[in-house]
Amino acid sequence: MVMDTEKHFNERSDGRAFDALRPVEFELEFTRYAEGSVLIKMGHTHVLCNASVLDRVPPFLTDQEQGWVTAEYGMLPRATHTRGSREAARGRQSGRTQEIQRLIGRSLRAAFDLKLLGERTIQLDCDVLQADGGTRCASITGAWVAAALAVNKLLETGELQRNPLLKQVAAVSVGLADNQPLLDLDYKEDSSCDADVNIVMNSEMHFIEIQGTAEGATFARNELGQVLDVAQKGIGQLFARQRQCLKEQMGIQF
Repeated sequence: MVMDTEKHFNERSDGRAFDALRPVEFELEFTRYAEGSVLIKMGHTHVLCNASVLDRVPPFLTDQEQGWVTAEYGMLPRATHTRGSREAARGRQSGRTQEIQRLIGRSLRAAFDLKLLGERTIQLDCDVLQADGGTRCASITGAWVAAALAVNKLLETGELQRNPLLKQVAAVSVGLADNQPLLDLDYKEDSSCDADVNIVMNSEMHFIEIQGTAEGATFARNELGQVLDVAQKGIGQLFARQRQCLKEQMGIQF
């Protein structure tokens, strides 16, 4: 199906084409102490992703001769237009926070050979400094870069002999507005579109997770196909930018 794109080019508030990403930036080694650290900016959404290497695994993996990859996610109090309270002050995490950090962990584990990682854990901490839509997708995309930096340090020190990070992972959101797919939603688009789909893929262009919700109107199967096509194009661009930042800033080939 050929979509009439021209009439939609000027409908987005920032002037992007329907299938264009927001500007994407990676600032590596953003913090001093983490084995892998990156600040990812996708438009006005900024997420700090730190990867820590821990010389232990969860109790359920004891003596299993494999590693683990897990994640925590949080949003700073003034990451949004109004101040939100810290979840630590409330004494519990919200259901949204728990769902997102589990998604990040699942997504990153899909990139690893956990046997090759050995009996250690890569702990990913994704903290949203500024939110304008797509925070879970930016967290996944940035967390992969942080993990790649941490693994590279283990290879350089000889703690790992083989690279356990086998594939790239990235994620992007796509919305439907008046039957038109829109790539990489900002907050305004996310809050007003008819459907919102978050897509996670690996560098073999296989799907890891698809989260789709009808917000204001249902969508047809052929429209879902269009959404996935647009997402795949955007994720391919994210993979290229992940490799580019590692090569240009750290001299790491992936």
